[in-house]
Amino acid sequence: MASAVMVIADPKQSEEKLKHENIALREEINKGSMCDEIVGSSSALQRVLSLVAKVAPTDASVLVTGETGTGKELIARAIHRQSRRSSRAFVSVNCAAIPRDLIASELFGHEKGSFTGAFHRRLGRFELAQGGTIFLDEVGELPAETQIALLRVLQEHEFERVGGTRSIQTNVRVVAATNRNLHAAIAAGTFRSDLFYRLNVFPIEVPPLRERREDIPVLVEYFVDHCARKVGKNIQGITKESLDLLRSYPWPGNIRELQNVIERSVIMCETENFSVDKTWLVWLAQQPLATEPKMQLELSEKLAAQEKEMIEAALRESAGRVFGPSGAATKLGIARSTLESKIRSLKISKNSFKDFTETIPPRSCLESVQ
Repeated sequence: MASAVMVIADPKQSEEKLKHENIALREEINKGSMCDEIVGSSSALQRVLSLVAKVAPTDASVLVTGETGTGKELIARAIHRQSRRSSRAFVSVNCAAIPRDLIASELFGHEKGSFTGAFHRRLGRFELAQGGTIFLDEVGELPAETQIALLRVLQEHEFERVGGTRSIQTNVRVVAATNRNLHAAIAAGTFRSDLFYRLNVFPIEVPPLRERREDIPVLVEYFVDHCARKVGKNIQGITKESLDLLRSYPWPGNIRELQNVIERSVIMCETENFSVDKTWLVWLAQQPLATEPKMQLELSEKLAAQEKEMIEAALRESAGRVFGPSGAATKLGIARSTLESKIRSLKISKNSFKDFTETIPPRSCLESVQ
């Protein structure tokens, strides 16, 4: 009788899964109609694309890092398109945009009656991505309990729906992204180190736009053409003044900020020659001079503070020991010499973390060692 029930249930389950997968695929087609090409020929971008070409044919987990607006999702899509999974779904999830109490249901689905408002069973994104790729954007924002469930998926290739008791096998390639310093998050205890190592099998760092300025002209041309066609305008050229201005700006919001400025300027443009929106020019003139060295200095100081916090946390855990199986260098996964150098440059006092309550060997023992 049980087998007969399974025969009846399977077609319905398959139909439901196919329905949800079709919805997911339609969403992906709609997203694909947007500006999703990787544009540029700078050496910094070519290094990234070379890494994409190497890892795409594998099933290795990829962690894409970089500042906000650099195009991390485009890199994830490129990995999917060049993989053996390209004919299956690419499912994107912004972990920061989903309420913490709903993220588990969003990723893994839930059973009917599993919580208030769960009136029917719902398939999660991992089931919708079966055989394809799931992109976890802002993965550093996942709550602790969801991190554990994701770790199980990466290790055991299985999960349970919220409120469920049956393990569901999954065959999904995971690509994650973040603009956070996950090493600092691990040191602060907000991100699991074992999950980080599972995600960081193949790291790819996307460079900020200020490190690939030679790509700005071609990006401007690409966005102007796309936006002009979208609003029905015939723009034939770009003024030199505007192009020079766009080249000189440091773009803290990276490519996303550039695209927004171009779209606004195209809407405001009343001639066949594209020029930057004057309202943006006025705003820019009112800003303090955001020189690249100043921005790099601020970024460097921020990263140094995070690095110092991470090293101090490791020294605290290891009672001031730098090397050895339980030393700070082992915990951080770096060479002893590298850690010693960083301790000196960051002016960290190892002695402040040592446990002086430990028994000190007799003087005779110390002399015999010498």
